[in-house]
Amino acid sequence: MPQVMPMPVIQDAEPAVKTADLRAALGCFATGVVVVTTLGDQGAPVGLTINSFNSVSLDPALILWSLAHSAPSIGAFRDHGGFVINILADDQIELCKQFARPSDNKFDGVMFDAGYKRVPLIAGAAAHLECRTYARYPGGDHEIYVGEVVGISTTEKPPLVFHRGRFAMLSGTAVQS
Repeated sequence: MPQVMPMPVIQDAEPAVKTADLRAALGCFATGVVVVTTLGDQGAPVGLTINSFNSVSLDPALILWSLAHSAPSIGAFRDHGGFVINILADDQIELCKQFARPSDNKFDGVMFDAGYKRVPLIAGAAAHLECRTYARYPGGDHEIYVGEVVGISTTEKPPLVFHRGRFAMLSGTAVQS
């Protein structure tokens, strides 16, 4: 794993941004919805819904996401060495909600296959990115995970989208670029 090289942070006397204001502003940015999965104790599947997911690099193939320090599953993601980004399809709203709620068994009734390092690939997802943990960085009240993509599968299914606190669906109408 690459060595973490934290960048210096310049502190100034400006007042802190209010959490509610930041949340409202970030809600203006439509995001895809994913369930990130790994394996925990004795190989039990672990997963949670996130929308803090981005591409980092094409060469090497790197992505990133973040996890709250308070998340019960943080130990599993730190220890396993691999994870899968399951990009949810627009018909998986209930699955998204299932993985967003606290539960002892979020995988109850969920169909999945084993991917990289036996990590769950959730059935019906729009795409899967199987990743090796490349690096972890501190990020305020979160830990930032960078993954090297080692496997990809995609479908033609439209992705689930989240915007301004609600689920949204793409219209399917292509816009000329």
